[in-house]
Amino acid sequence: MNQLFQALVKLICPDYSYQAKRFWNMRRLALRAKPYSLSSGIYKLIAKTITHKCGPTIPIRDSICPFDTPHELLGIVINKDATIGEGCTIFHQVTIGKSDADAKHLGAPTIGRNVLIGAGAKIIGNINVGDNAKIAANCIVVEDIPSYATVVMRKPKIIEYM
Repeated sequence: MNQLFQALVKLICPDYSYQAKRFWNMRRLALRAKPYSLSSGIYKLIAKTITHKCGPTIPIRDSICPFDTPHELLGIVINKDATIGEGCTIFHQVTIGKSDADAKHLGAPTIGRNVLIGAGAKIIGNINVGDNAKIAANCIVVEDIPSYATVVMRKPKIIEYM
């Protein structure tokens, strides 16, 4: 009975930490393998399968260094043209995306080293986030952030009250 219960718990509540570790390992192996080799294709397929189960979109590119995910890979979306430095921490539901709407900010973000990005933050456009910067939860960042800066959103503003 105990084994059946444990199997049901694994089915209902999958161990995302295991999947995150396996994703980073498969990604590392895919990047080390010869391009267009069978082993590279297999590693990329396994990594994409893991991301399909967890819901993130993390491209397998050298410009994106592995980062810490305290709440695992859930809902993280990163554009294929983005650059992420070493030692970053990215929480769940973060979007690092490319902007096509404004010619001034056309392109994808460049994230420095040791940057902390809070849950639900959106970093959009051709901007630079400096080393050791901190971006709080639910921030929308569309301008350059200097090194060692902390970014927070202002208090919500009520525009209509009934």
